[in-house]
Amino acid sequence: MRVYEAIVAGLEAVGVDAAFGGAGENAAGLMLALDDSKKIRPVIAKNEQGAAFMACGYAMFSNKLGVCFATAGPGAFNLISGVCVALTDSYPLLAITGYSTMEWTGRGGLNETSGLNRTPDSQKVFDAMTKANFLIKDIDEVADTLQQAIDIAFDGRHGPVHIAVAEDITDPSIKIEDFEPPVLNVRPVVPDPDRVADTAAFLIDAVRDGKKVVLLVGFGAILARANREVLDFIERYQIPLITTLDGKGIVDESHPLAIGVFADSGHKSAWELFLDSDVVVGLGNSFAQHATFDFRDDLFENRKLVHIDVDANQIDKVYKADRAIIGDARLAISGLADAMSVLGRIPPKTYRAPDFDEQRVIKFTPKLHPGQLSQAISKMLPPRGVVLADAGAHLAWLGYYLELKDGQNFRKPGTYGPMGIGVCGAIGVKYQDMDRPVVAAVGDGSYLMSGFELMTAVEHNIPVVWVIFNDGEFKLIKLYQLSAFLKTGLVEFPNPDYVAYARACGADGYSVDRIGDFEDAFQAALDSGRPTLIDARITRLALPNYSPNPEGVLAGVFERISSRFRGGD
Repeated sequence: MRVYEAIVAGLEAVGVDAAFGGAGENAAGLMLALDDSKKIRPVIAKNEQGAAFMACGYAMFSNKLGVCFATAGPGAFNLISGVCVALTDSYPLLAITGYSTMEWTGRGGLNETSGLNRTPDSQKVFDAMTKANFLIKDIDEVADTLQQAIDIAFDGRHGPVHIAVAEDITDPSIKIEDFEPPVLNVRPVVPDPDRVADTAAFLIDAVRDGKKVVLLVGFGAILARANREVLDFIERYQIPLITTLDGKGIVDESHPLAIGVFADSGHKSAWELFLDSDVVVGLGNSFAQHATFDFRDDLFENRKLVHIDVDANQIDKVYKADRAIIGDARLAISGLADAMSVLGRIPPKTYRAPDFDEQRVIKFTPKLHPGQLSQAISKMLPPRGVVLADAGAHLAWLGYYLELKDGQNFRKPGTYGPMGIGVCGAIGVKYQDMDRPVVAAVGDGSYLMSGFELMTAVEHNIPVVWVIFNDGEFKLIKLYQLSAFLKTGLVEFPNPDYVAYARACGADGYSVDRIGDFEDAFQAALDSGRPTLIDARITRLALPNYSPNPEGVLAGVFERISSRFRGGD
């Protein structure tokens, strides 16, 4: 068994059934081994960055090992953005790349990345953005290295690992004897029972004393598949739920205890509930920038924090926790619910419903409004549907107006925040589960960066629906320029004929500028089972709901003006 044949056999053994990569001479043996595989469906993307994003999408809601691959040198470096997404967003991912011939190290051979004699140092780069980085130079190291890499990818907080394979050991004559395939060992982080008991006692006292407790859920709970446990917790103790943008959909958002999104582009009802709270239970929440109104120092000034996260490094990173549990979100919230059973089942309580504005879109033009567009996607999204946003103003509209039902998912770019992750990640999400409807609702700026991967979807018959929020400008950048500099520049751009482009790629295409036309096109796309692009030409005269202050838009404006007068900016 040759080196790449062994690696493919190992991936098959741990349940990998798809791999995304780029073609190259140093990856030639891997390409052949994948082509011969009866269990793994290989996808050669048009660019390795897209392949890495697809691998992230594959792992996003499945918790399976995402796999991407590339040739040595520039191919390997093209994987960087996707690997960084896996690191910040906690996706188990294995990146496999070629590496130049060890015998020629330092001579400046093709694609050499040894760091010697004016060559880039790929090992330092991958060291900086993975949980573990390996360079295999000996054929006898393959089995042990593969097992170790997979173990690390799934250990604790999941993340990316990298294996580079030296060209020396890829010669067809070099073979592995008695290859031992890896075993998948996924062990959730079990919470400390004493911490669970102590936290439960703290919350029991808070409830009995009439304190207002709120549950704030982030993406960690989605990754842990804690949906049912979160629902049981809030219903049993009548604790209202607010989520980050990344935590959307942990519970059906029409549930009376689901109050809305707590973020700078979230719901007023969620902001008010948070500000009225005495105790906040943060579950799977890293307290990222947009979920904390730019890391506001006073966010927990008058309230206590219970922080639950799988990663000990998240505790006290932004806000000091009064109680903390380190462990898998599903196990932790379930254990906490059971430990609080002395309270009995709390009678139903009434909390304010999400903002009325979610149902009402104020229009200043007959052109298609992004809020209407988001509402239509929400209304028509099939069961188990997935909506992926990209970096841009459109994700604020989606976060505000998209109401997820039980079993549906939403995802935006995480803290690394690259453009293109939604465009390409949707292909990976769909390829992992072809029965799930997948919609990439993305900005025109992000689509232009990587929309050529539509051809990849057509080639492999991956029926993603791309909805492009087309206004011909970088909206968020424009708004920032106006706010900070009182003028704009280099933020407007022309768009191509997306329908002609889609059809040239072999996909279906529609162009719409009215809500009725969009609904017809969207339904046709969902029914067709074909890759489809919808060019939704939205008005520029619409601003997403946004405030840098949890007390609301006016408070945010006043705070910013006051800061200007004090010379704070």
